[in-house]
Amino acid sequence: MSRTIEVDIDSAVFKWLRESAGWSIEETSKKIYTSVDTVIAIESGKKKPTLRQLKELSNAFKRPLASFLLSEPKEEKSPPKDYRMLPNKVNIFDKKTLLVLRKARSLQTIGKELSQNLEDESKIKTGKFKLSDNPKEIANKYRNLFKIDEKKQKGFKTTYDFFNYVRDVLENINIIVFQFSIPVEDARGFVLIDESPAVIVVSTQDCIEARLFTLMHEFAHILLGESAIDIPDACSISNNNIEKWCNQFSSSFLFPKEIAKPTFNENKRNLTDRKTLNSLSRKYKVSKAMILINMYKLDFISKSDLNKILDRYKPKAIPKEAKETKTGGGMTADKKCVSEVGTKFVSLVANNYDRGYITYTDALNYLSIKSKNFDKVLSRAVK
Repeated sequence: MSRTIEVDIDSAVFKWLRESAGWSIEETSKKIYTSVDTVIAIESGKKKPTLRQLKELSNAFKRPLASFLLSEPKEEKSPPKDYRMLPNKVNIFDKKTLLVLRKARSLQTIGKELSQNLEDESKIKTGKFKLSDNPKEIANKYRNLFKIDEKKQKGFKTTYDFFNYVRDVLENINIIVFQFSIPVEDARGFVLIDESPAVIVVSTQDCIEARLFTLMHEFAHILLGESAIDIPDACSISNNNIEKWCNQFSSSFLFPKEIAKPTFNENKRNLTDRKTLNSLSRKYKVSKAMILINMYKLDFISKSDLNKILDRYKPKAIPKEAKETKTGGGMTADKKCVSEVGTKFVSLVANNYDRGYITYTDALNYLSIKSKNFDKVLSRAVK
């Protein structure tokens, strides 16, 4: 009969690891096949967990086993300001969201160290604005700075191409963009600017048009000088002034009035026809829902017309089967890596490895890849 090994741990560390992973006492007790009272006893220091239980929880909490042996809880930065407007869920996040927040923080710290090794500037190269500034005017300014005009926007083959172009521009001004799987009902994106380089994360569970809107919404938070986590929606009108400002910026950046108005006039006779909406969505790489919202804002359709049509075209989360094709099962490991962490981060890792600042093992760990994919990843991210 195998011997049960009990482990002497700090009870506060156990509680911190559980809570920071988003697990309740009840969920934890079920995971390690014990009672709620036993978990409470462990967290009050009256009982010791077994090694087997800690191994199980290490896997569940996505923490190294050694974390349970710390003498005290580690100081971790608080989550960004919660603008999700979810009832009774302020600063209460899904387990997957918490994991992505932790991963983004870790990669941000790694990015900072890698930049310092190369003596690269990692501070954001943008202006700073206030709520009293006009988001539409600022969006127009950044379209010009990003060298995006109507011809260029229509010239992108797909919304993915448009997204990747904007992503590259943002990364050139020291904003690293990550794409990870976050439940979109919990958060569509977040931004971290309390350290350099700044980091934007968007959810791969969203359709690409919604991701693009979120990307520019989070960039707007950077322009306002704050970290945030939220559920940007081109179709909703937020009661929060900051979210409203960021939505207006994103919408104006992606489909400015100066383009929308003449375009709607040209198509006035069949404005809300499916064929027209499909055509405009393809041309400008934005969602049909955003196009409809702009029609309403510019007085081309009534509120009742908007409500009748809108439900058909609200951006939906990617169905599981399609998600596997676009972001997982159908995507090679090297392509998935570059899609998730971006060319800027891959280049930082590659340059540090080339100059001997990090080991080969470090490089693989930072990129979460196997050795057989290393050269393929680097070739995809040549800058």
